[in-house]
Amino acid sequence: MKFKYRRYLLYYLARSAAFLVHLVPIKIALRLADLVGAGAFFILGKYRRIAIDNLHSAFGPAKTDTEVRRIAKGVFRNLCRIGVELLHFPSITRENIGKIVRVDGLDRLDKALSAGKGVLLLTGHFGNWELLALTIIVLGYDGSAIGRRIYFYKYDRFLNYLRRTKGVNVIYRDDSPKKILKVLRENKIIGILADQDVDSVDGVFVNFFGRPAHTPVGPVLLARVSGAAIVPAFMVREGSRHTLHIEEPVELADTGDKERDAVENTRRWSEVLESYIRKYPEQWVWIHRRWKTVKR
Repeated sequence: MKFKYRRYLLYYLARSAAFLVHLVPIKIALRLADLVGAGAFFILGKYRRIAIDNLHSAFGPAKTDTEVRRIAKGVFRNLCRIGVELLHFPSITRENIGKIVRVDGLDRLDKALSAGKGVLLLTGHFGNWELLALTIIVLGYDGSAIGRRIYFYKYDRFLNYLRRTKGVNVIYRDDSPKKILKVLRENKIIGILADQDVDSVDGVFVNFFGRPAHTPVGPVLLARVSGAAIVPAFMVREGSRHTLHIEEPVELADTGDKERDAVENTRRWSEVLESYIRKYPEQWVWIHRRWKTVKR
């Protein structure tokens, strides 16, 4: 019961913060988010320690203690900035999206869609992944994003309200796969975040920062069944603006050995993600226990 009341309290605090955010210009709100993120870094000791441990494990001696703490603090700031930007979603339109996001590689997405089998747009919990989905929809593309239900229904309802104000539809991870395949058959886009170690999701082990990491295999299985291209995309934060980088489709191995191909193709996608994280380490969610599942 105590946790139930805490959830309601946090929810109404969040709604109050959402109201206050709209009273100030977005640039000021983002500066306030930086301050809140810096405070959260010091207050949320559990997640601070997870981030620092993960960073040391991933980069080893290549990053000093000072650099690791700076990156970890940047992670908290980025997450708070995402929250502020998410609250401003209803004000984003096709006419003003160009002031917020620069797009690189849109022709690659168009070329992949020209095959007529849909596209699996793969990203991670990197940069502002929520803004990535919104940008694609605002630019006139159609599709859905795969997400998981948030444990408290009021959080889930509020988040999806913000998404749907701009037509970002969510297919829950526990929904029937037929919903996903239907979207792909209609030559639309399915957005997937496939960078976390989640017990309820089938995965394979591939190297991630030099360590075996249990990685969702669903995207490559969907690609095999549907024929859809896997197109990596990342929304990189650049101060108060962003650049959406759309990469070339992942070239998928097809040797006839389904298990081996699943591992190899997951590795290929994971390498693209790792390259972005190495370049912008403060923009990935190091507070997640990425290497939780141990290979036996």
